[in-house]
Amino acid sequence: MARTRYHFLPRDPAPYFLTLTTVHWLPLFANPEIAGILLDSLRFLIGQQRLQVFAYVVMEDHLHLVASASDLSKEISNFKSYTARRSIDTYIQRQNKLLLDQLALHKLGHKADRRYQFWQESSHPERICDAAMLEQKIAYIHHNPVRRGYVDAPEHWRYSSARDYEGVPGLIPIELAWDPE
Repeated sequence: MARTRYHFLPRDPAPYFLTLTTVHWLPLFANPEIAGILLDSLRFLIGQQRLQVFAYVVMEDHLHLVASASDLSKEISNFKSYTARRSIDTYIQRQNKLLLDQLALHKLGHKADRRYQFWQESSHPERICDAAMLEQKIAYIHHNPVRRGYVDAPEHWRYSSARDYEGVPGLIPIELAWDPE
């Protein structure tokens, strides 16, 4: 039995609302270079047709997505693994001892195969059931920076698909429509 009510259904083509959070809610994406690693990885997965993204927002300590894939659980696992490795390598290269110490300190004890932990374990997948739920999740995602007081309007946040929904090209290609059939 699963430890949480959040899980992916096998081979489910429906989009899911996902929240990927940094370990201990560390503000790792406040660094544009680290945020860029996330965006580059999403661009790659989209370009390889391994992932469809309907909405996203990158905040300083988490990423929200509405996404789908033929095996979304696997793609998100690969995404988290790759972005963690690249980000940690960047911190090592930049000799950022403060952040590396934090990533080591907050690593869960059972993760004995690694020195650092970048992401919290789950992505809290919530299956999108219908168009109304999709619209609600997209609005929630896009208003996240507004609720935090960072911007006055969702489309002002650079690291979000809100711009795409206003007709302005964003940082990664997204799907603006979903056919639930």
